[in-house]
Amino acid sequence: MLVNFFYTLKRAEIPVSIKEYLMLLEALQCHLAFADMDDFYHLARICLVKDEANFDKFDRVFGAYFKQLESLEDVLNALIPDEWLRSEFMKQLSDEEKAKIKSLGGLEELLNTFKERLKEQEKRHQGGSKWIGTGGTSPFGHSGYHPQGIRVGGDSQNKSAAKVWEKRQFKDLDDSVVLGTRNIKVALRKLRQFARTGAAEELDLDHTISATAKNAGMLDLKLVPERHNAVKVLLMLDVGGSMDPYIQVCEELFAACRTEFKHLEQFYFHNFVYESLWRNNMRRQNERTSIYDIIHTYGRDYRVIFVGDASMSPYEISSPYGSVEHMNPEPGHAWMQRLTTHFDKVAWLNPVAEDHWRYTQSIGLTHQLMDDRMYPMTLNGLSDAIKALAK
Repeated sequence: MLVNFFYTLKRAEIPVSIKEYLMLLEALQCHLAFADMDDFYHLARICLVKDEANFDKFDRVFGAYFKQLESLEDVLNALIPDEWLRSEFMKQLSDEEKAKIKSLGGLEELLNTFKERLKEQEKRHQGGSKWIGTGGTSPFGHSGYHPQGIRVGGDSQNKSAAKVWEKRQFKDLDDSVVLGTRNIKVALRKLRQFARTGAAEELDLDHTISATAKNAGMLDLKLVPERHNAVKVLLMLDVGGSMDPYIQVCEELFAACRTEFKHLEQFYFHNFVYESLWRNNMRRQNERTSIYDIIHTYGRDYRVIFVGDASMSPYEISSPYGSVEHMNPEPGHAWMQRLTTHFDKVAWLNPVAEDHWRYTQSIGLTHQLMDDRMYPMTLNGLSDAIKALAK
């Protein structure tokens, strides 16, 4: 059965390998998941799925594949061999409980009776000794007492149910979700160019072994500069009022960039870029950096990431004196063109849902100025932006 499940995952274009399949089988042999669909789901996902972007595909395939197992008999036949069920179940029973389990003719009779009751019962039942429900002394249901029953839903109260049959629902996770700090870091790691610069302070193990062997066994330590990410990034963040709903995700992005990039410079702007930007929002009126200074200071090898909703009046981009804060002699699009001409690798991350972009004219204008290099601030969008910046 698991072989068919493995090939079903392959057909869904989930990158699973024989090694991962064998790992799952080994985990099952160690009883890391036994007779519990929920445990098996989590174990299978841990063993078979290595990329969070494939969680949604896996959940859909898992749900569709195991949806066919709608009866307890199907589950037992498909997932739990008879010899496992008997040996593992009987090991946990005392002599007294083994005698009680025979009161209904054994486990097979218990399951057959359960299926017959399901066919006969038409409504919810509370208490009593026959129907499937809550409380009471019926062998079927939950929150009641029967030494050899089957729990259906709910939490176990008396811990004496022979089997648990619950409807499992698994939450989808796909690559359109809003970013979190961990997801951002995972995506940013794709934008790496390692280099060794600075003082030689890190042990070069291979070279040390080789040099020591050539030196007749006398220790000869060899050191190299520490390896670090040599990518240089300019992060430009919109701090306009319309960005207030996205403060948290912007803070997470900024924190992740601080961790991943040694060469990181950040600047702020309001709605759109004009002749100057600033580093400190508290002193933005007095301490500004000219766009020309940025162009002359930072080389073309810097990657530039704009973060903003690009939601404003169109004239703030296209018209002189269109800024809501000051009188700008040149329109915003002129300054943006100067930046995109100087820096080859540029991307704009937009926290607004991509489906809503077409309803805001300024987003369309910004999208054109960026030569279609605007990406939604989602896991998939950030991955696409990083791929474009890494080329």
